[in-house]
Amino acid sequence: MKARTDMGHITLARRAAAALLAVALISCWTLASAGKSRDAGATPQSDGGFQLTEKVRIPADVRADYDNATRLLEAQQYEQGITLLLKVTQKAPTAAAAYVDLGIAYSKSGDLDKAVASLKRAVELEPRQLVAYNELGIVLRRKGDFAAARDSYQHALAVFPGFHYARLNLAILCDLYLGDLSCARDNYLAYQQVVPDDKQVAKWIADVNSRAKP
Repeated sequence: MKARTDMGHITLARRAAAALLAVALISCWTLASAGKSRDAGATPQSDGGFQLTEKVRIPADVRADYDNATRLLEAQQYEQGITLLLKVTQKAPTAAAAYVDLGIAYSKSGDLDKAVASLKRAVELEPRQLVAYNELGIVLRRKGDFAAARDSYQHALAVFPGFHYARLNLAILCDLYLGDLSCARDNYLAYQQVVPDDKQVAKWIADVNSRAKP
């Protein structure tokens, strides 16, 4: 049976309009389906995904650093990307998107404490930041703080119940780390309603049902 792994952020894209920058985080995800993350107020994309757009006033030179940083992250050059993102957060301290990317970069480089700090800063700045909550849940799970990871996924789902990446991560957490089969089954089923063609999750549901029998 295929290993159950977290659905997390891989790549980013940005777009801007004059002095008002709209930072669009376009996130590709692992496992059965791909999609775009968004906040609860955005419009679903035609491919069934989501888009998260954050608007902040930011100087043009900072945007250049941000673009360069995300290209470095996509090339897995995390140390250089982190250096540039730190410059971005210094010049644009209210740009939650930069803290999300910084948290992801720290996570990828293995510095989980700094990843947590950056992602928590992102949700302080933008409490409806779905990507940040999902990534924070992944990092907290890796740190062994399962209760806090569960809380982070649930925060994302409270903002938007149809955010199926957090839904599946919560199901996996409950299944493999918390031993809460009821939570696992409920969230696998909720995920399946959004992604009905995921045959692997159908097997995981059957597995949970077999273990839940008296």
